[in-house]
Parts: sequence; structure tokens; C-alpha cells
Amino acid sequence: MSVTTEILHTYRAPRVVMRRLLGSMAGDDRPEARALVYLLAGCFIIFVGQLPGLLAVPLTAADAPPREALVGITFFSWMFIWPLLFYLLAALGHVMARLFRGKGSFATARMALFWTVLAVSPLMLFRGMVETMIGPGPQLMVADTLVGVAFCALWAISLLEAERPQPG
Repeated sequence: MSVTTEILHTYRAPRVVMRRLLGSMAGDDRPEARALVYLLAGCFIIFVGQLPGLLAVPLTAADAPPREALVGITFFSWMFIWPLLFYLLAALGHVMARLFRGKGSFATARMALFWTVLAVSPLMLFRGMVETMIGPGPQLMVADTLVGVAFCALWAISLLEAERPQPG
């Protein structure tokens, strides 16, 4: 299936999608590369979702950095810093799962988290749209809550699936 179809399917049947992704890892000669592409694509989409909000920020202070600096820092953060933090978070998730008799590996835990980042990235585009069109307020809080709940739920379901004993 295409990635966009899989993302949509993730919201209906996250366990099925994660099982399919984990099954494809077994036959892949470079499963880590696919997981990294999912992570970087998700981080880039999240950056794009934040871009209109960054460009709409009023820079009235005399010592305020130029917009280009804000965009550059945000890009660097999402493409270089956040991926490292996601690697750490995936490792912590796997270690916690091991405490509860998880049978997965660090690679399956990474796939679960990295796929979750990509699957939630369209919601971050929606959040950026709300921030840009409506601004701060209860609507943005609802969008933030929606993104947070979706991320936590999809990651928990995906990690549970990744830590189950794999057949074969």
C-alpha cells in the first residue's frame, strides 16, 4: 500500500498497519533506512505545519531575531534535534516495555515510534492551519489536545504490537 493510504488506515486499524509494517521489516534488507525515512518525512511535515505560524509571528521587539533565523532554527530543530530525541524516546519505550515482558527489539520499537510520528504529522498540519487562521484560543487548545491524544494512543498501540512476540 502507499504511505498515505497506510496513514489513513492507521486511524482505523493501527494494530493491522503496525503488524504489516513489522512484517515488511523482516523481509527488508535495510529496515532501519525505511524507519528513518518515516521519521524524517514526519518531522519535515511537522516543520511545514509550523511554517505559517512562524511567518505570522509579529516581530516588534528591537532585539527580535529575523524571520529567516526563526525558520532556520525551527528547520534545524525538526530535522536534526528531534530525530535524535525520538531515537532516545524509542529506546526508553523499548526498555520500559522490557520491564513488562516485552519481546520486541529496539528496531521494532523505533518503527512503532517513527511510524507514529509520520501518522500524526497530518494532524500537525491541521494544527498549524488552526494556529494561522484562528490564532491562540480554545480552538488551538482543542487542536493541540487532539494531536497529543492521537500521538499517545497511536504510539501506545503501535508499541504494544511491536513488543508482542513475532510469529516465525
